[in-house]
Amino acid sequence: MIGRLAFAFLLGGATLLHAQAIATASRVGDLQIGIGYTAAKPDYSQQTFQGVAAYADFDFRPNLGLEAEFHQVNSPNGDQSYQRTYAIGGRYHRNYGPIAPYAKAMIGRGDFNYPQGLTNLGYNLFAGGLGADYAIGLHLRLRGEYEYQRWSGFSPSALTPQLITLGIAYRFANRLR
Repeated sequence: MIGRLAFAFLLGGATLLHAQAIATASRVGDLQIGIGYTAAKPDYSQQTFQGVAAYADFDFRPNLGLEAEFHQVNSPNGDQSYQRTYAIGGRYHRNYGPIAPYAKAMIGRGDFNYPQGLTNLGYNLFAGGLGADYAIGLHLRLRGEYEYQRWSGFSPSALTPQLITLGIAYRFANRLR
């Protein structure tokens, strides 16, 4: 009787045994944070506005992730007008050696400061972009990007700025790969 009970116990406990080791470390995703120079056609004047960009990408799957970004572009003639945007959205990318082209779709908020600081108004916006990151070693990435924005509610029609950004990012690489 005791032999049968011990045999049944061993068979029942077999599901607790593992043939492979349980992972002791894993990664949640890849993170990169960058800054850049932005030139924009603001769709409000014929001049090219210039300014800065900041962005962070978090890839939680091999080709999918999120991007958060900030742009501030200013009028070149000193009339105090600018466009400032904050946006977040999804990003899809593929790696081809050191090059990682991507596409993104975002929603956000845009602030428009009218000439001479007459007023500052905020608008909802939708944005889409195409770009590529180029790996320089394990941690640095160069970026080139085109982005099209559509600001709703801007009178008399929607504002549609177009932006070109050149940037550099630091990638927090996981050494366990």
